[in-house]
Amino acid sequence: MTPSLTTAQNGPAPAKSLRGLCAPYLALTKPRITWLILMSTGVGYFFGLKNGFNWLVFLHTLIGTGLIASGTAALNQWWEHLADAKMDRTNKRPIPSGQITPGNAMWFGIGLSVLGFIELWLGVNLLTAALGALTLASYLFLYTPMKQKSPHSTTIGAIPGAMPPLIGFAAASGTLTAEAWVLFGILFLWQFPHFYSIAWMYRDDYARAGIRMLPVVEPDGQSTSRQIVAFSVVLIPFSLLPVFLAMTGKIYFVGAIMLGMYFLYAGVRVARERTRVRARAVLLASVLYLPVLYGLMMLDRPSL
Repeated sequence: MTPSLTTAQNGPAPAKSLRGLCAPYLALTKPRITWLILMSTGVGYFFGLKNGFNWLVFLHTLIGTGLIASGTAALNQWWEHLADAKMDRTNKRPIPSGQITPGNAMWFGIGLSVLGFIELWLGVNLLTAALGALTLASYLFLYTPMKQKSPHSTTIGAIPGAMPPLIGFAAASGTLTAEAWVLFGILFLWQFPHFYSIAWMYRDDYARAGIRMLPVVEPDGQSTSRQIVAFSVVLIPFSLLPVFLAMTGKIYFVGAIMLGMYFLYAGVRVARERTRVRARAVLLASVLYLPVLYGLMMLDRPSL
């Protein structure tokens, strides 16, 4: 066999093996969710600015938050891998599918989380690092175990889920003001229609895994659809608070109302027709709502 043929046959193998090794660990970090977290963190950072933009602090904020978010996602999958194995939507995840052992996933998640905390503490400030640690702790030790016990876990989970804007705001300003809490509140309220629509779509999966989401506890979907509509209604006036705090202007005001009405329309439709198709429409509306609302905020915010 010639050297060139040997290289051609054997050369690509290590690269392929490396990709195969890294891909499951990347999947553990849930990149799509981490992207949403970083987007919310970035918005919080920009509204926390008082004395000009600092690229280095901003970069440390995103890296540290991304590490903690990724570590939390990995640890959550380690904690729930037995339940994940029972659900069609999650049984292909790295741990239940056998790509990564539970022990390796746990240490991977711990390592990322510790690195993220150190990054935020040394690269940004202690308040930001503490908020990151609080997010991880409340998600793992309150929300995750409560999913097996009560449908109120959604409310508990919405608290760490709404923390990214606070992390970003604290990174920029070193404190938390009313503006930060308004950003927190918008994200907190948005999560209920978003996650209730997912819960309705996959209620059979959740039931098999013993996860007591609201559509599992009340299978007719009436309570779920009422919650979707109620939180969509409350979100509309709450999303206008940035205008009254001089965080945004008229463009945002009009855009937020239009987005809110669109989100509510999707919620009303699922209340009238409690089907998977209508629930998916709410999910798609929620996925559109948040980045567009953030875009309007950034477009219409006062200059520094």
